[in-house]
Amino acid sequence: MKMSTRFTRSALPGTFIALAMVVMLSACTVGPEFERPAASSSQHYDQQAERRSGNQRFDIGKRINGDWWSAFRSPKLDQVMHRAIDGNLELVAADATIRQAASAVAAAEGALYPQVDFGATGGRQRTHTGPEPSVSNFYAIGPRVAFDLDAFGGNRRVVEGQQALTDLQKHRYEAAYLTLTGDVTRQALLLASANAQIQAVQELLANDAKNLDLVQRARQSGSTTQIDVSLAETRLAQDRTLLPPLAQQRDAARHALSILAGKGPADWIAPDFTLDEFAQPSSIPVSLPSEMARTRPDILQAESELHIASAAVGVATANLYPRIELSASLAQAASGNGGTALWGFAAGLTAPIFNGGTLKAQRQSAIDGYNATLARYQQTVIQSFGQVADTLQAINHGAEQNLAQDDALRAADTSFRLNQQAYAQGENSILQVLEAERAYEQALLGQIRAKTARYLDTVQLFVALGGNAVGVFEQKLAARDRTDQQPL
Repeated sequence: MKMSTRFTRSALPGTFIALAMVVMLSACTVGPEFERPAASSSQHYDQQAERRSGNQRFDIGKRINGDWWSAFRSPKLDQVMHRAIDGNLELVAADATIRQAASAVAAAEGALYPQVDFGATGGRQRTHTGPEPSVSNFYAIGPRVAFDLDAFGGNRRVVEGQQALTDLQKHRYEAAYLTLTGDVTRQALLLASANAQIQAVQELLANDAKNLDLVQRARQSGSTTQIDVSLAETRLAQDRTLLPPLAQQRDAARHALSILAGKGPADWIAPDFTLDEFAQPSSIPVSLPSEMARTRPDILQAESELHIASAAVGVATANLYPRIELSASLAQAASGNGGTALWGFAAGLTAPIFNGGTLKAQRQSAIDGYNATLARYQQTVIQSFGQVADTLQAINHGAEQNLAQDDALRAADTSFRLNQQAYAQGENSILQVLEAERAYEQALLGQIRAKTARYLDTVQLFVALGGNAVGVFEQKLAARDRTDQQPL
């Protein structure tokens, strides 16, 4: 139903009274008011896992401050990280998406204000109002103003939803930032691990060559057989096969760092890393579960999605109520030789009467969508708690594995050296030397891998806790504004 009325001078006082009542109604916004979900009351992730881990401790209840990767105390990592943050194309895309969402908010806010248009028409017409047909020119020109009073807040809910979408895009930027910083640190550690393993294998190959030379001399002196020589040659050939996969791991990590920095592998080569350049953090701040929901970008994304769903319920609810629009126009019009000024003021009311249950079904659909989004939010929070608990346990078990691997390496090293000495004195066979060398080789590579795994678990814990990524977009904007304000 839509009504349009042209008002006379005598009707104006009553009109203004009616408009005042409508303006009062416009303060009403139907639908639910969004409230942030209550924080979890849990104070622990896994009490057994939160104990001290080897030479590390967990500072329960403290938040991560600053650049989390600086805890590894690697200046080279800092340099590569800042290059990646400045050049990463995922962050560039996320930045542009936020700007797009902000423009959508501005576009939606425009509906809250009067809409002013300017129109002009002109033409030539033929009429038969007299004995003879006449041909004349006509035109009309002037502005028109329209204003949707938004009496039940439908437009305001649309704006609210767009603002929540902008928040969602900001949190996606933060998530991309967190993923980037985690990936850069992981790839740097994998590169360092590959270099360490390559160095270890090269040392083993040098030992293999020494063993082969020792056996060949013994063969020349007649104290051993060609079988022993063949065994030493076989071990050297087998150990050489360890190098290509490690070289591939090294090159893949280096290429990954180039791509994360927004460059092709041929355009920028990441520096080499060694494990000695990293230090294991002695303490790791671990925020409480009740606080983590405010520090993880993925949880805040889910919260923004919940806000969008809530606003959608408000829009669907407002559609059940009437819409009131005011409009006014002023035009200068002429036909033939005559001209006049025309003005008009109208109020339009559109109210749903019968639509086959469509609007109610749409509102129920929006409510169901909100409930589904709420369940996904809760699931995201629970999964985040599980990720932190898993990583805490991984660090604990990694510390145990690291100690066991150190013991195994010391024992294997002692056994290898004793077997070499015994063989040189003719007290054992080359087979025993090679077996001892194999045990030492496995223990050495195992120690490097265990150390790397512990570093990677620490990285994962920082990432699982949110890595202090919330707010990085605002920090970027502030830095950009400071740069723009600097004199040229």
